[in-house]
Amino acid sequence: MRRQVGIIGTGSVGTSVAVSTLQAGVARTLWLHDLNAARAEGEAMDLAHGAAFYPACALRTATLAEMRQCDVVVVAAGRNSRPGETRLDLLRDNARVMADVGHALAGFEGTVVLVTNPVDVLTRVLQQASGLPPERVLGTGTMLDTARLRQMLGAELGVATNSIHAQVLGEHGDSELVLWSGAQVGGVPLRQWRGWQAETEARLAHAVRVAAYEVIQRKGMTNHAIGMVTARLLQALLRDEGRVLTVSRVQQGAAGLQGVALSLPTVVGRGGGVQVLVPQMDAAEQAALAHSAQVLQAAAASVAA
Repeated sequence: MRRQVGIIGTGSVGTSVAVSTLQAGVARTLWLHDLNAARAEGEAMDLAHGAAFYPACALRTATLAEMRQCDVVVVAAGRNSRPGETRLDLLRDNARVMADVGHALAGFEGTVVLVTNPVDVLTRVLQQASGLPPERVLGTGTMLDTARLRQMLGAELGVATNSIHAQVLGEHGDSELVLWSGAQVGGVPLRQWRGWQAETEARLAHAVRVAAYEVIQRKGMTNHAIGMVTARLLQALLRDEGRVLTVSRVQQGAAGLQGVALSLPTVVGRGGGVQVLVPQMDAAEQAALAHSAQVLQAAAASVAA
């Protein structure tokens, strides 16, 4: 594998993905593309000027056709959420962009990573437009929500974030669910943690759900954390790690779901999201996952209508 990564869209999110990818040292070549070609060229120049501070990686701009030579293409094109707007409010505008990108990548032999919101429905749109296998069209899904959950739990419990094992599943959005029944800290079930209360679960789940809106209200966008999330996903793909991540992909029977893109724990390696895992869930969590799937199916149908 040549470890060539392409990024389509060099706005605030795309450039944060580029910076995190360079710092992580996962790519040997990083190709940038934007409808505004001058912007992509300027970002490539600016990033190249910092070459002394990250592992060796060549930077260049590329056309959409040239992106087909990459091992992984990250799609960060489209507009960002506006204050007071939900991710699904973005849908119609960004669905048109994803359909165009999908058609351009038809026959692509690598893996596509989608960052643009609403990421779940757009993952489905791009997969259908490209005709690529579902395991090779991955959305960042609830990876960021899961990272937010672990950070908040760490602050709540006074434990290092990387010692906490907890996941957010379903939609990257308002219908997401926290898998509280499976959450652990150092092997200890969270619900057995001294002083843990059901009220804490409700409070933290809400905080995770609205975290993006809180950031957007203050700075107009979210970009840095999703850049780090995407670089981590690229690492799993390019290094064939077989790491379990909560990525979004079109499901083909997992948890009884068919044709809807949402996040479940997924083994990620060189071939993409090659194996979807279905964790144990209590009855409430199963119902919440089914509800999330219904929300996303309705959103997808609204685009197709």
